[in-house]
Amino acid sequence: MGKQSLRIASVLTLAAVAGIAVQPASADVKGAKMENKEKVVALLNSLENGDPAPVRDYINPTKYIQHNLAVADGLQGLGALMAQLPKGSTKVRVVRAFQDGDFAFTHVEYEFFGPKIGFDIFRFENGKIVEHWDNLQETVAKTPGGHTMIDGPTEIRDRGMTEANKTLVNSFVTDILVNRKMDKLAGYFDGDNYIQHNPHVPDKVSGFRSALAALADKGITLKFAKIHRVLGEGNFVLVVSEGAFADKPTAFYDLFRVEKGRIAEHWDTMETIPDAKEWRNSNGKF
Repeated sequence: MGKQSLRIASVLTLAAVAGIAVQPASADVKGAKMENKEKVVALLNSLENGDPAPVRDYINPTKYIQHNLAVADGLQGLGALMAQLPKGSTKVRVVRAFQDGDFAFTHVEYEFFGPKIGFDIFRFENGKIVEHWDNLQETVAKTPGGHTMIDGPTEIRDRGMTEANKTLVNSFVTDILVNRKMDKLAGYFDGDNYIQHNPHVPDKVSGFRSALAALADKGITLKFAKIHRVLGEGNFVLVVSEGAFADKPTAFYDLFRVEKGRIAEHWDTMETIPDAKEWRNSNGKF
């Protein structure tokens, strides 16, 4: 076990087993209270740099509900996961970070048991993290449009439009991806303009249509059955959905950028949901 993993695992074990409440050492920056999304960024970066302070300061040591089904519940489960990582193997680059009420969520490039793109969602109570969800997908270097799975704008704009943008995107996913009312598709976009970061779908609305048609021609199932959560900040909206891909139960995390009341850009990850007998916790994916 590497020194980094030892440091993190020891902090996690002490907090979880002993229930020690340590006063935050890094909760403030220059006297200003940190936003929840800043706490999350510090926590994720600590997976690479080994700093124990974010784990100690930002996670509730007696309540940490885990929805990554490969990880056991609580801080001890997270500590056990970190202990498995080879020394110096974890790399983290948080590309986008947002918050919506008691939730903070991120879009991250990982080197974590191989290169991956992931979304992480954290729920806070009284300034402490008490619950975590994520969705990870193996990294594909280039999309058909020449993008990567994670590049593009990062600046949050139009914060006053958050709720309107969430409503727009929720309606899009419901109409188009869940109910397949393709006659409504054009109304969500500015003409054919649509930047696509899915590693298998071309740019433009016409590219989206052709990708759906190609899947159908090959007999490959793509079904969005249920929306579990819609989170947003300004012009970015994340939708968490459950469904199936190629007849396998699948979690879909879709991030949309909205511009002037129309969907302008899309990033996503898809992750197969394992059989319940393989779960390391009983909390479920969603």
